[in-house]
Amino acid sequence: MISRQMTVRETTARELTAVPDCAAEVVFGLTSHPKTLPCKLFYDDHGSALFERITELREYYPTRTELEILQTSSREIALAAGPAVSIVELGAGTATKTGTLLRAFARQQLRVQYFPVDISPAALAAAQQRVREDCPGAVVRPVIADFSNGFNFLQNISGRKLVLYLGSSIGNFDGKDAVALLSKVRQRLSPDDALLLGTDMVKSPAVLVPAYDDAQGVTAEFNRNVLRVVNRELDADFDPAEFEHVAWFDPHHEWIEMRLRAVAAQLVSVRALDMRVRFAAGEEMRTEISAKFTRSRLEGDLAAAGLELAEWLTDPDEQFAVSLVQLSR
Repeated sequence: MISRQMTVRETTARELTAVPDCAAEVVFGLTSHPKTLPCKLFYDDHGSALFERITELREYYPTRTELEILQTSSREIALAAGPAVSIVELGAGTATKTGTLLRAFARQQLRVQYFPVDISPAALAAAQQRVREDCPGAVVRPVIADFSNGFNFLQNISGRKLVLYLGSSIGNFDGKDAVALLSKVRQRLSPDDALLLGTDMVKSPAVLVPAYDDAQGVTAEFNRNVLRVVNRELDADFDPAEFEHVAWFDPHHEWIEMRLRAVAAQLVSVRALDMRVRFAAGEEMRTEISAKFTRSRLEGDLAAAGLELAEWLTDPDEQFAVSLVQLSR
């Protein structure tokens, strides 16, 4: 159990201002049953570098499959989307897949403005360097932002926009939260704007699970990195070696869950929040979900958010989809 549970749950906004923005979410997650931590905490500089390694693993098909779709269909996407004054990429990371799209747009218009958006300054610096090499004519304007604070930054980007949300990042939210996020994005779009959305498709667990539990253990290290971030940002004393990486497919929700399992009973202090958190031996804490989609599920989520599917592009094996999305007419 958690000491001072009622006091912690009643921690005021004023009391949290002295610690990072993640504090309220950590309080909520560590006082929930089962416990959780927000997946955005993976992505400090070290976590972002680990994720780049994951995208290169043999088991991790999403990145290379999505890239193949973009390489094959970039001209088609550019024509269907129409001229975009600004291309905005949510959760850009190091922009490994963006160059092929930017080049396609550059062939159709005189000037391309690219706004990579991420919470990691190191990833944004790498994205800026990569795009300068891949598409020298593009004007790159990095934006540091946390989506939990909304999408107001989209209002500050003038002209017609194409918003990219690739990598099936929308899958990190359950159904209602995914619709809520899409709705918030829609509220910041003009009628002529568009959204390019990447979604991983439902498939055999024999393919899905190894993508999140690779033989080299890179994903396990990435998962445990969330504990190091909490230690650093909130003065906690998690011992990452005392937690095992777990990845499994939930057939009911059709998503992958990543968890951390306590190797033994332990008591963890989170001093910045004046919390002590008990873990039983074998207790699991969820750190991420990665929802998988069918076309009908995606169309339902889009409709609920006031959006509609304009173009649907997949690889030959239909493992992954890239969708051009517009405001509902």
